[in-house]
Amino acid sequence: MGFEGFRLAQITVGEVSLRVRHGGYGPPLVLLHGYPQTHMMWGQVAAELAEDFTVVVPDLRGYGDSTKPAAMPGHESYSKRAMAGDIVGLMNHFGFERFDVVGHDRGGRVAYRLALDYPQAARRLSVLDIIPTGEVWARADQRFALGYWHWALLAQPYPIPETLIAPDPEWFFFGAQFGGVVRGFEPEAVADYVRCARERSVIHAICEDYRAGATYDRFLDEQDQAVGLTITCPTQVLWGARGALAAWYEPLDIWRDWANDVTGQALDSGHFLAEENPLETLAALRRFHTGGAFEPR
Repeated sequence: MGFEGFRLAQITVGEVSLRVRHGGYGPPLVLLHGYPQTHMMWGQVAAELAEDFTVVVPDLRGYGDSTKPAAMPGHESYSKRAMAGDIVGLMNHFGFERFDVVGHDRGGRVAYRLALDYPQAARRLSVLDIIPTGEVWARADQRFALGYWHWALLAQPYPIPETLIAPDPEWFFFGAQFGGVVRGFEPEAVADYVRCARERSVIHAICEDYRAGATYDRFLDEQDQAVGLTITCPTQVLWGARGALAAWYEPLDIWRDWANDVTGQALDSGHFLAEENPLETLAALRRFHTGGAFEPR
Protein backbone atom coordinates (compact mmCIF):
# COMPACT_ATOMS: atom_id res chain seq x y z
CA MET A 1 0.00 0.00 0.00
CA GLY A 2 2.97 2.35 0.00
CA PHE A 3 3.15 3.03 3.75
CA GLU A 4 6.29 0.94 4.21
CA GLY A 5 8.38 2.40 7.01
CA PHE A 6 5.52 4.54 8.33
CA ARG A 7 4.46 4.40 11.97
CA LEU A 8 0.81 4.23 12.96
CA ALA A 9 -0.37 6.09 16.06
CA GLN A 10 -3.33 7.70 17.81
CA ILE A 11 -2.31 11.25 18.68
CA THR A 12 -4.32 13.54 20.93
CA VAL A 13 -4.64 17.10 19.69
CA GLY A 14 -6.88 19.30 21.82
CA GLU A 15 -10.33 17.74 22.00
CA VAL A 16 -9.67 14.99 19.44
CA SER A 17 -7.56 11.91 18.95
CA LEU A 18 -6.38 11.47 15.37
CA ARG A 19 -5.31 8.25 13.67
CA VAL A 20 -2.03 9.15 11.98
CA ARG A 21 0.65 7.50 9.88
CA HIS A 22 3.99 9.26 9.68
CA GLY A 23 7.32 8.51 8.11
CA GLY A 24 10.20 9.74 6.00
CA TYR A 25 12.83 12.43 6.46
CA GLY A 26 13.18 16.01 5.41
CA PRO A 27 10.85 19.01 5.30
CA PRO A 28 7.36 18.41 6.74
CA LEU A 29 4.41 17.65 4.47
CA VAL A 30 0.89 16.77 5.59
CA LEU A 31 -1.58 14.91 3.33
CA LEU A 32 -5.31 15.37 3.97
CA HIS A 33 -7.87 12.94 2.60
CA GLY A 34 -11.33 13.55 1.19
CA TYR A 35 -14.87 12.18 1.37
CA PRO A 36 -15.86 9.37 1.80
CA GLN A 37 -12.39 8.04 2.53
CA THR A 38 -9.62 7.89 5.13
CA HIS A 39 -5.89 8.60 5.12
CA MET A 40 -5.45 5.31 3.22
CA MET A 41 -6.23 7.12 -0.04
CA TRP A 42 -2.60 8.32 -0.07
CA GLY A 43 -1.17 4.79 -0.08
CA GLN A 44 0.13 4.91 -3.64
CA VAL A 45 2.10 8.15 -3.24
CA ALA A 46 3.06 8.42 0.45
CA ALA A 47 6.19 6.24 0.43
CA GLU A 48 7.62 8.01 -2.60
CA LEU A 49 6.97 11.41 -1.04
CA ALA A 50 8.66 10.18 2.13
CA GLU A 51 11.91 9.98 0.15
CA ASP A 52 11.91 13.81 0.11
CA PHE A 53 9.74 14.79 3.09
CA THR A 54 8.67 13.93 6.59
CA VAL A 55 5.13 12.87 5.65
CA VAL A 56 2.22 13.05 8.11
CA VAL A 57 -1.04 11.42 7.03
CA PRO A 58 -4.02 11.72 9.43
CA ASP A 59 -7.68 10.81 9.40
CA LEU A 60 -9.63 14.06 9.71
CA ARG A 61 -11.85 14.47 12.75
CA GLY A 62 -15.08 12.57 12.15
CA TYR A 63 -13.49 10.20 9.63
CA GLY A 64 -11.78 6.84 9.92
CA ASP A 65 -10.56 6.06 13.41
CA SER A 66 -10.27 9.66 14.55
CA THR A 67 -12.56 11.17 17.19
CA LYS A 68 -16.13 12.08 16.31
CA PRO A 69 -16.87 15.21 18.41
CA ALA A 70 -20.40 16.03 19.49
CA ALA A 71 -22.35 18.09 16.99
CA MET A 72 -23.04 21.75 17.73
CA PRO A 73 -26.08 23.80 16.66
CA GLY A 74 -24.01 25.85 14.22
CA HIS A 75 -21.95 22.82 13.08
CA GLU A 76 -18.71 24.51 14.15
CA SER A 77 -17.32 21.26 15.58
CA TYR A 78 -17.12 19.87 12.01
CA SER A 79 -16.06 23.08 10.32
CA LYS A 80 -12.95 23.22 8.20
CA ARG A 81 -11.68 25.83 10.68
CA ALA A 82 -11.84 23.25 13.48
CA MET A 83 -10.21 20.60 11.30
CA ALA A 84 -7.47 23.02 10.25
CA GLY A 85 -6.77 23.73 13.91
CA ASP A 86 -6.40 19.99 14.47
CA ILE A 87 -3.80 19.78 11.72
CA VAL A 88 -1.78 22.72 13.01
CA GLY A 89 -1.81 21.12 16.48
CA LEU A 90 -0.80 17.77 15.00
CA MET A 91 2.15 19.23 13.12
CA ASN A 92 3.20 21.16 16.23
CA HIS A 93 3.13 17.80 18.08
CA PHE A 94 5.80 16.59 15.66
CA GLY A 95 7.80 19.78 16.17
CA PHE A 96 6.80 21.57 12.97
CA GLU A 97 5.52 25.13 13.09
CA ARG A 98 5.75 25.61 9.30
CA PHE A 99 4.95 22.91 6.77
CA ASP A 100 3.54 22.06 3.35
CA VAL A 101 -0.12 21.06 3.00
CA VAL A 102 -1.79 18.84 0.40
CA GLY A 103 -5.52 18.20 0.49
CA HIS A 104 -7.93 16.31 -1.74
CA ASP A 105 -11.69 16.93 -1.77
CA ARG A 106 -12.81 17.69 1.83
CA GLY A 107 -9.14 17.63 2.82
CA GLY A 108 -8.52 20.34 0.26
CA ARG A 109 -11.12 22.49 2.00
CA VAL A 110 -9.33 21.96 5.29
CA ALA A 111 -6.02 22.76 3.59
CA TYR A 112 -7.05 26.12 2.14
CA ARG A 113 -8.82 27.10 5.35
CA LEU A 114 -5.57 26.32 7.19
CA ALA A 115 -3.67 28.57 4.77
CA LEU A 116 -6.17 31.39 5.40
CA ASP A 117 -6.40 31.01 9.18
CA TYR A 118 -2.74 30.14 9.84
CA PRO A 119 -0.71 31.89 7.13
CA GLN A 120 2.43 31.59 9.25
CA ALA A 121 2.10 27.78 9.21
CA ALA A 122 1.52 27.03 5.52
CA ARG A 123 4.63 27.15 3.37
CA ARG A 124 3.11 25.68 0.22
CA LEU A 125 -0.45 24.52 -0.51
CA SER A 126 -1.83 21.99 -2.97
CA VAL A 127 -5.58 21.60 -3.43
CA LEU A 128 -6.81 18.63 -5.44
CA ASP A 129 -10.02 18.69 -7.47
CA ILE A 130 -11.92 21.42 -5.64
CA ILE A 131 -12.87 25.06 -5.83
CA PRO A 132 -13.58 26.97 -2.59
CA THR A 133 -16.74 26.02 -0.73
CA GLY A 134 -18.23 29.49 -0.98
CA GLU A 135 -17.72 29.42 -4.74
CA VAL A 136 -19.41 26.03 -5.02
CA TRP A 137 -22.59 27.24 -3.35
CA ALA A 138 -22.58 30.61 -5.14
CA ARG A 139 -22.31 28.85 -8.52
CA ALA A 140 -24.69 25.96 -7.79
CA ASP A 141 -26.90 25.23 -10.80
CA GLN A 142 -28.75 22.32 -12.37
CA ARG A 143 -25.54 20.52 -13.32
CA PHE A 144 -24.28 20.72 -9.77
CA ALA A 145 -27.63 19.71 -8.24
CA LEU A 146 -27.81 16.59 -10.39
CA GLY A 147 -24.12 15.72 -10.48
CA TYR A 148 -23.12 16.42 -6.86
CA TRP A 149 -26.53 15.81 -5.29
CA HIS A 150 -24.95 14.45 -2.11
CA TRP A 151 -23.90 18.00 -1.09
CA ALA A 152 -27.52 19.02 -0.52
CA LEU A 153 -28.66 15.66 0.80
CA LEU A 154 -25.95 15.30 3.43
CA ALA A 155 -26.50 18.88 4.57
CA GLN A 156 -30.16 18.22 5.42
CA PRO A 157 -31.10 18.38 9.13
CA TYR A 158 -30.51 15.44 11.42
CA PRO A 159 -31.65 12.67 11.12
CA ILE A 160 -32.79 12.77 7.49
CA PRO A 161 -29.57 11.72 5.69
CA GLU A 162 -28.39 9.51 8.56
CA THR A 163 -31.64 7.53 8.39
CA LEU A 164 -31.43 7.14 4.61
CA ILE A 165 -27.78 6.04 4.64
CA ALA A 166 -27.80 3.68 7.64
CA PRO A 167 -29.40 0.61 5.97
CA ASP A 168 -26.64 0.33 3.34
CA PRO A 169 -23.77 2.83 3.76
CA GLU A 170 -21.46 0.80 1.51
CA TRP A 171 -23.87 1.19 -1.41
CA PHE A 172 -24.54 4.86 -0.66
CA PHE A 173 -20.92 5.99 -0.36
CA PHE A 174 -19.20 3.62 -2.79
CA GLY A 175 -21.88 2.51 -5.23
CA ALA A 176 -24.39 5.29 -5.72
CA GLN A 177 -21.75 8.00 -6.07
CA PHE A 178 -18.81 8.57 -8.40
CA GLY A 179 -19.93 5.75 -10.68
CA GLY A 180 -18.77 3.18 -8.14
CA VAL A 181 -15.14 3.89 -9.11
CA VAL A 182 -13.92 3.80 -5.49
CA ARG A 183 -14.66 0.07 -5.28
CA GLY A 184 -11.89 -0.56 -7.81
CA PHE A 185 -9.11 1.09 -5.80
CA GLU A 186 -6.48 -0.71 -3.69
CA PRO A 187 -8.30 -3.47 -1.74
CA GLU A 188 -6.67 -2.60 1.59
CA ALA A 189 -7.75 1.01 1.27
CA VAL A 190 -11.28 0.14 0.16
CA ALA A 191 -11.66 -2.25 3.09
CA ASP A 192 -10.71 0.58 5.45
CA TYR A 193 -13.18 2.97 3.82
CA VAL A 194 -16.00 0.43 4.03
CA ARG A 195 -15.25 -0.61 7.62
CA CYS A 196 -15.33 2.98 8.80
CA ALA A 197 -18.36 3.98 6.72
CA ARG A 198 -20.44 1.28 8.39
CA GLU A 199 -20.08 3.03 11.76
CA ARG A 200 -23.10 5.16 12.61
CA SER A 201 -20.82 7.70 14.28
CA VAL A 202 -18.93 8.15 11.00
CA ILE A 203 -22.15 8.53 9.02
CA HIS A 204 -23.30 11.24 11.41
CA ALA A 205 -19.91 12.98 11.35
CA ILE A 206 -19.85 13.02 7.55
CA CYS A 207 -23.30 14.61 7.52
CA GLU A 208 -22.10 17.20 10.03
CA ASP A 209 -19.11 17.91 7.77
CA TYR A 210 -21.48 18.71 4.90
CA ARG A 211 -23.83 20.68 7.14
CA ALA A 212 -20.86 22.78 8.19
CA GLY A 213 -19.94 23.25 4.54
CA ALA A 214 -23.36 24.61 3.68
CA THR A 215 -23.43 27.01 6.63
CA TYR A 216 -20.42 27.90 8.78
CA ASP A 217 -17.74 27.13 6.18
CA ARG A 218 -19.59 29.04 3.50
CA PHE A 219 -20.04 32.00 5.86
CA LEU A 220 -16.30 32.11 6.60
CA ASP A 221 -15.46 32.03 2.89
CA GLU A 222 -17.87 34.85 2.12
CA GLN A 223 -16.55 36.86 5.07
CA ASP A 224 -12.95 36.46 3.91
CA GLN A 225 -13.82 37.44 0.35
CA ALA A 226 -15.68 40.52 1.56
CA VAL A 227 -12.58 41.85 3.33
CA GLY A 228 -10.15 40.76 0.60
CA LEU A 229 -8.32 38.09 2.62
CA THR A 230 -6.25 35.84 0.35
CA ILE A 231 -3.91 32.88 0.61
CA THR A 232 -0.36 34.21 0.68
CA CYS A 233 1.68 31.03 0.18
CA PRO A 234 2.36 29.52 -3.27
CA THR A 235 -0.70 27.50 -4.24
CA GLN A 236 -0.95 24.56 -6.61
CA VAL A 237 -4.31 23.58 -8.08
CA LEU A 238 -4.70 20.11 -9.59
CA TRP A 239 -7.87 18.66 -11.01
CA GLY A 240 -9.07 15.69 -13.03
CA ALA A 241 -9.43 16.30 -16.76
CA ARG A 242 -12.25 13.74 -16.80
CA GLY A 243 -14.07 15.11 -13.75
CA ALA A 244 -16.71 17.67 -12.86
CA LEU A 245 -14.30 20.57 -12.29
CA ALA A 246 -13.02 20.40 -15.84
CA ALA A 247 -16.59 20.33 -17.17
CA TRP A 248 -18.12 23.02 -14.96
CA TYR A 249 -15.43 25.56 -14.02
CA GLU A 250 -12.19 27.31 -14.89
CA PRO A 251 -10.30 26.25 -11.74
CA LEU A 252 -7.23 28.45 -12.11
CA ASP A 253 -9.30 31.57 -12.79
CA ILE A 254 -11.39 30.92 -9.68
CA TRP A 255 -8.43 30.22 -7.42
CA ARG A 256 -6.62 33.36 -8.56
CA ASP A 257 -9.32 35.35 -6.77
CA TRP A 258 -8.41 33.47 -3.57
CA ALA A 259 -4.63 33.17 -3.64
CA ASN A 260 -1.76 35.43 -4.63
CA ASP A 261 0.45 32.89 -6.39
CA VAL A 262 -1.45 30.16 -8.25
CA THR A 263 -0.19 27.51 -10.63
CA GLY A 264 -1.69 24.19 -11.63
CA GLN A 265 -2.97 21.83 -14.27
CA ALA A 266 -5.45 19.15 -15.14
CA LEU A 267 -4.29 15.54 -14.81
CA ASP A 268 -5.51 12.54 -16.79
CA SER A 269 -7.92 11.39 -14.09
CA GLY A 270 -11.38 11.58 -12.66
CA HIS A 271 -12.00 13.02 -9.20
CA PHE A 272 -9.67 10.70 -7.25
CA LEU A 273 -6.31 11.84 -8.60
CA ALA A 274 -4.00 10.07 -6.16
CA GLU A 275 -5.69 6.71 -6.78
CA GLU A 276 -6.71 6.97 -10.43
CA ASN A 277 -3.38 8.40 -11.62
CA PRO A 278 -0.85 8.13 -8.78
CA LEU A 279 2.23 8.51 -10.99
CA GLU A 280 1.19 11.84 -12.51
CA THR A 281 -0.15 13.07 -9.18
CA LEU A 282 3.09 12.18 -7.43
CA ALA A 283 5.18 13.89 -10.09
CA ALA A 284 3.12 17.09 -9.90
CA LEU A 285 3.24 17.22 -6.10
CA ARG A 286 6.94 16.49 -5.97
CA ARG A 287 7.79 19.20 -8.51
CA PHE A 288 5.79 21.82 -6.65
CA HIS A 289 6.75 20.99 -3.09
CA THR A 290 10.46 20.53 -3.72
CA GLY A 291 10.65 23.93 -5.43
CA GLY A 292 12.53 26.67 -3.58
CA ALA A 293 14.54 26.58 -0.40
CA PHE A 294 12.88 25.27 2.73
CA GLU A 295 13.34 27.12 5.99
CA PRO A 296 14.49 25.08 8.98
CA ARG A 297 11.75 24.18 11.44
